[in-house]
Amino acid sequence: MKKIRVTQVKSRIGQTLRQKRTLDALGLRRMHQTNELVATPQVMGMVNKVKHLVKVEEI
Repeated sequence: MKKIRVTQVKSRIGQTLRQKRTLDALGLRRMHQTNELVATPQVMGMVNKVKHLVKVEEI
């Protein structure tokens, strides 16, 4: 399957609790932390919810 690299580029401070939990579910806990994930519909939905906080690259 296709993989994506997700990097947190904006702080979670001031964001809603739901967005913070979505970042946690994506494995992003700090600024500039990167995680490689399989691009399933569930993961892409989570990325879409926090697209203003992350940078996404296809691998």
